[in-house]
Amino acid sequence: MAKKHTADIGFEKEIWKAADLLRGNLDASEYKSVVLGLIFLKFISDKFEEKYQQLVDEGEGFEEDIDEYRHENIFFVPLQARWSVIAEKAHSPEIGTAIDDAMRLIEKENTRLKNILPKNFARPELDKRRLGDVVDLFTNIQMKEHGESKDILGRTYEYCLSKFAEAEGKLAGEFYTPACVVKTLVKVLKPYSGRVYDPACGSGGMFVQSAKFIENHQGRIDDISVYGQDSNPTTWKMAQMNLAIHGIEANLGSYNADTFFNDCHPTLKADFILANPPFNLSDWGADRLAEDVRWKYGTPPAGNANFAWMQHMIHHLAPQGKIGLVLANGSLSSQTGGEGNIRRAIVEADLVEGIVAMPSQLFYTTQIPVSLWFLTRDKKQKGKTLFIDARNMGTMVTRKLRELTDDDIGRIADTFTAFENGTLEDEKGFCATVATAEIEKQDFILTPGRYVGIAEQEDDGEPFDEKMQRLTSELSELFAKSHELENEIKKQLKGIGYEI
Repeated sequence: MAKKHTADIGFEKEIWKAADLLRGNLDASEYKSVVLGLIFLKFISDKFEEKYQQLVDEGEGFEEDIDEYRHENIFFVPLQARWSVIAEKAHSPEIGTAIDDAMRLIEKENTRLKNILPKNFARPELDKRRLGDVVDLFTNIQMKEHGESKDILGRTYEYCLSKFAEAEGKLAGEFYTPACVVKTLVKVLKPYSGRVYDPACGSGGMFVQSAKFIENHQGRIDDISVYGQDSNPTTWKMAQMNLAIHGIEANLGSYNADTFFNDCHPTLKADFILANPPFNLSDWGADRLAEDVRWKYGTPPAGNANFAWMQHMIHHLAPQGKIGLVLANGSLSSQTGGEGNIRRAIVEADLVEGIVAMPSQLFYTTQIPVSLWFLTRDKKQKGKTLFIDARNMGTMVTRKLRELTDDDIGRIADTFTAFENGTLEDEKGFCATVATAEIEKQDFILTPGRYVGIAEQEDDGEPFDEKMQRLTSELSELFAKSHELENEIKKQLKGIGYEI
């Protein structure tokens, strides 16, 4: 096996450590743009230098010809913006200004990046000594694609996004969906080719995982067209950089915009829609959109945008299209504000292919329980819906955070495949195929636990009477031991002058 590139060995953690040193007095949201901006700058510099050297070696004198870079989708880096110039100034007081100037020059030469790159490195509160140390760290490690260790910068960018999400807590919901949740959506939907859309794209994680899925199945990223938008200007810029690092061409609109009021893709009919819209969003402007063409299944309530998001996605779905979205569990059973009637209409239209109840503690941002909704225009299993109860899946990776393993994700995806093929057998406590008539009997409530039941407990073979005698005997011993401990505690307290 080829020797791994040095950048592959814990590099993500090294960068995060550097970010932590750099933070100083800055809020997480502020130093996020500093660190991610530097990663992006080094990435495009390495890509440029690689092509530049190739052109020098060819000896035709085209190394400064911008078209030589553009036709290969490589960003052109002007002389004063090149990393070698920045590296020379790493420990000068002007390092912040040098980076800001480099960002402006790069934007000027590459219209795709106009008004996207951060230019806040010269501000006084950013420690220039520490900034220089981070520049040194980047200088000493090459970060272009190399041998087996592809996507080093992409992985680093994603790793830092996840760590910033952890640091920012609730605020992170605007830009980050846990990777295991995104992977589950992607593995079920299988977006091999066509138009992929995310109307609340955050930092672009859905697109990145879709591209990875295609690559892992010997496909080509060029086989998908990517569309998205986001209302947060900082998040929208992060997405643009994230997609550029991963080599994904995307149309995220010409600026950040509110999906409900300024749809950047009004005529789009997408083959795959993947989204994690804000949970239970209130005050989303329902009163100004009362007669909107998107509300085919009922007008969403002003106090909750869950079914506004869902109907927006259905509106943009192609005739054979599929949707995978994350919603708070309230969407499965709520009857308030007409939500029950909207849910009923969507089920009766035979759009709901499957519901997955997810385990708790998957998100940095909220403890609200969530489910995955999968909707399909042209279901293979007409009049049937798959329910999966995955609440007991996952592994705790920290005291507060759970992740689904690759095996967990594979099991969910395989269950959907078997359902689509008509070969799935119900498994008590985990999955069930349910006819729409049965859902109607449950008043169109879609909570998976109602349909999958409780897993059968394995019989251990011990007769009931014998088991009860053994357990009561053990309980009696435990009671006796507790009395002993109680007396010992009283004795010790009395010894120091506290009698009970």
